[in-house]
Amino acid sequence: MSINAIESVLQQMRATALTTGIAPASGSPVEAGGFAAELKRSLANISGAQQQAYAQAESFELGKPGVALNDVMVDLQKANVAFQTGLQVRNRLVGAYQEVMNLQA
Repeated sequence: MSINAIESVLQQMRATALTTGIAPASGSPVEAGGFAAELKRSLANISGAQQQAYAQAESFELGKPGVALNDVMVDLQKANVAFQTGLQVRNRLVGAYQEVMNLQA
């Protein structure tokens, strides 16, 4: 897997994050740390989306006013899409690692 392929995956993750509404609050470019920092930030966003969705689902179950079922379902689906995207990125990274390890020096 080349650097261009990894950059392409990152662009897809950013686009998915923007469309699902779980983009980071700051629109700053990648900070020091490069790919590792971006990956860590993406995982934090996925975790945050899941925690928010589960908290909203719990609020709905407890009967708190102002929490609609459709909002709960949409947030749960957004969290699921974010998780699936993260899972696919992990799978591709593991595949790339295995490919590099199989190269003969």
